[in-house]
Amino acid sequence: MFTVRKTAPNRLDLEFSGKLDADGMRRALDDLMAKSDGIEHGCILYRIADFDLPSFGAIGVELARLPELFRLIKKFDRVAVLAQQSWVQRASEVEGALVPGLDVRAFGLDARAEAEAWLASAPESPTR
Repeated sequence: MFTVRKTAPNRLDLEFSGKLDADGMRRALDDLMAKSDGIEHGCILYRIADFDLPSFGAIGVELARLPELFRLIKKFDRVAVLAQQSWVQRASEVEGALVPGLDVRAFGLDARAEAEAWLASAPESPTR
């Protein structure tokens, strides 16, 4: 399951759990693109409950849309990742370090208040 909610003019809340196949990945990316339209200097709260690696088909869909995803990520300045598994937290922060201008910070699944406070402290925060 992958859900996208626009909770403020420049904020998206994403939630992922389980395993994505190609059709699920396609729908998720379409929803993400549509709901990020018009966002500038945005932030994302990304909750990853139960992580299963996506199917090969889902990875193929994502790879095929990389140019579109790189344009999308430029709309965001901060991403707070809530995850139970420490390796998912570390991978999120490493991925963020590879994207210029994107600040990614990982938190435990039960640290939503701390993640919200960090997002709200952004200079262009949509929640302030």
